[in-house]
Formats: sequence, structure tokens, C-alpha cells
Amino acid sequence: MAARLAPDVILMDVRMPDLDGIEATRGILGPAYPAARVPRILMLTTFDIDEYVYDALEAGASGFLLKDALPEDLVHAVRVIAAGEALLAPSVTRRVITQFAGRRPRAPRASTVLADLTDREREVLVLIGRGRSNGEIATDLFIAEQTVKTHVGKILAKLGARDRVHAVIVAYDTGLVEPA
Repeated sequence: MAARLAPDVILMDVRMPDLDGIEATRGILGPAYPAARVPRILMLTTFDIDEYVYDALEAGASGFLLKDALPEDLVHAVRVIAAGEALLAPSVTRRVITQFAGRRPRAPRASTVLADLTDREREVLVLIGRGRSNGEIATDLFIAEQTVKTHVGKILAKLGARDRVHAVIVAYDTGLVEPA
């Protein structure tokens, strides 16, 4: 159905009969899906369980939101995901970053991954890696929020990252951001 309808955003329930939302996400974002128009997937669940969050992100979901979110938060999340950004429920964002950062250390990837970034883009990536929003980054760096959005777009393009979540992973993998 996703391939036939070609939606921009899919709201996917984690728990469904027959096929769970995480497996469905893997199927939709897998190699069999037409690459011309890959949708963004926002996972929804009533369960605030870390395993679901990690599995959903690993499957390629761009966001994770709890079903008890306010209607305006859901609308905002859909817009954020449609714009190519990533979004996690506020209740899980800090936990995900902390747990990701606490994983066993790996050898940092070659610094060539970051070689194309300007100094300002590196600053922005560090702040993204620390879980800061565009507005917070703008305040921290004394620049306009639109300028931050421009930097984020360039960072994602240069890193070949799908969204902010993947940029955070690169920031930690390369050693640019270290666990607090």
C-alpha cells in the first residue's frame, strides 16, 4: 500500500496484528521499496520502552512518539518528519542519547567523515549531538534559527545522513561528541 500510495509520512503503530510496525517499517524502507519516493515513518506507541525506540530507529523510522501526545504535538511531529527532520518523544530523547553514549566505546571512524564540514557546521553538529533543538542552537551560537536550519541541512547532506538521529550517531562514532 505504501508503494502504491507514495505517502510523504506514514504513522506506524508499533504493535499491530499479523506484522508489527517495526517489521513493516523495515519492509517499507528496505531495498524492495521504490527508491524514487521513500516515505518518512513516525512510530506511535502506548509503550515507553527503550527496545521499541532503538528497534524503530534501527529500522529507519524518522521519529518516535507516544500515543498520549497532545493532538497539536502529533501535528507538529508529522510536519517535522515531513520536512526531513527527526523527532523523538521528549520523554525518551535524553534517555536515548544517554544510553547511546554509554555503549561500549568503539574506535572512532576516520576523521575524513567530518572533513567537509566547516568549523561552524562542526559546532552545530556538536550541539545536535548533545540533543539541542534548532532554537537552542540558535541561542547558544547567537545566530538566527533559519541559519541553524541551513547549517543542519548542509551537515546532513555532507554526512549523507538521513536525519538528525543519524547525524548524532556520526557525531558519536567519530568522537566529535563524547558521553557526558
